[in-house]
Amino acid sequence: MDQKQMRKVWIASLVGSSIEWFDYFLYGTVAALVFNQIFFVTEEPTVGLLLSYASFALAFFIRPFGGIIFSHIGDRIGRKKTLVITLSLMGVATFGMGLLPTYQAIGVWAPILLITLRLIQGLGIGGEWGGALLLAVEYAPKEKRGLYGAIPQMGVTIGMVMGTVALSIMTLLPEGSFMTWGWRVPFIMSALLVIFGLWIRKGIEETPSFKRVQESGEIPKLPIADTLKYHWKEVIIAVGAKVVETAPFYIFGTFVVSYATAELGFSRTAVLNTVMVATIVTTILIPIMGSLSDKIGRKKVYVAGTVGMILFSFPYFWMLQQQSLALLVIATIIGLGIIWAPITAVLGTMFSEIFDAKVRYTGITLGYQIGAALAGGTAPLIATSLMLQFDGSYVPVAFYIIFTAVISLLAIWAVKDRSQQNLDEVTAVKKDESLAKAAKELSKV
Repeated sequence: MDQKQMRKVWIASLVGSSIEWFDYFLYGTVAALVFNQIFFVTEEPTVGLLLSYASFALAFFIRPFGGIIFSHIGDRIGRKKTLVITLSLMGVATFGMGLLPTYQAIGVWAPILLITLRLIQGLGIGGEWGGALLLAVEYAPKEKRGLYGAIPQMGVTIGMVMGTVALSIMTLLPEGSFMTWGWRVPFIMSALLVIFGLWIRKGIEETPSFKRVQESGEIPKLPIADTLKYHWKEVIIAVGAKVVETAPFYIFGTFVVSYATAELGFSRTAVLNTVMVATIVTTILIPIMGSLSDKIGRKKVYVAGTVGMILFSFPYFWMLQQQSLALLVIATIIGLGIIWAPITAVLGTMFSEIFDAKVRYTGITLGYQIGAALAGGTAPLIATSLMLQFDGSYVPVAFYIIFTAVISLLAIWAVKDRSQQNLDEVTAVKKDESLAKAAKELSKV
């Protein structure tokens, strides 16, 4: 492939991923600031916040179902067509949120409609990540696969930065204007971004790995059945490895918005700007860490970030407790910007290297989305609940971060580093392992 076509693949992977995550993260941030007041209306503000976070978590539990649906399409029909569908689905749901009437206008139907659109978002993002990742990784030369696989991961932080910037601008409005219509603007304007993303993706070809599977006639009739039958161990490993990548991220990036404003007295704009700065740092570091993994291996980079997460969990909250804006910025940059970057940079590429090409879309998506459902959407809810149960103490939340890191270290222990193999070689190795296992079972008989 020539450089021009490769750049087109990078852009299609990055732009589409960024737009999807922009739409997805808008909800998370607005849930902490707005939805508890105009959709989940209760007499007790904390209960309203918990309901908002619960609606935020719901999309994480629907993501595996979106992953199953769209990874089936991706492994049977192709990566490109699937990515067009997922981006369209996300765009429609986000645009609809910007037009919803409030609880004061239509009563209980307001949160019902909001949750419905949030679930549609979950379906879309459930299928998007795997396709965007494989679009980059399956085109990549062996020696740059870590770098290429980090590109769609940048979409996560770019989407978050875009959402934070949009809301930071809107929060400059008077409080009444922001609560009435200001928060809606980013949701409605996202339609323009989706149209641009669809135009970009229209001009790319199917990935080489999928073409080879098509030519070999080995496309599985039911990819999820093959995945769960022959690759269930890899799915469990991926779920475990995802835990430390997702739970601390939503604590550093979402939970901190409500915690720092309501409990520590920071202004809403200051916290949003802090998160934005940290995510910019992350975005810069992700391709650097991806490239580093091409030189020293994915596992070493991932373990370094995970151990860093364990060591920083208590210092992070101690720095926030000092109620200093400078320490808030430093703590968020270290946690979300520096320590989290190596984990997320190599995660997707590492997943792609443990699954056969025939079920790669399904395998990586199941691991990623189940892990996200178990540890991601629940993280702000768990953190808020722990704070309430332990009289505002951050100690249980810090231990929760450590717990997620330990789970991931145990999971990653079983991963064989295949960064120096071509993806076709990885597939061959998986076949050899499957044949050896089958032979062993026959010998028992």
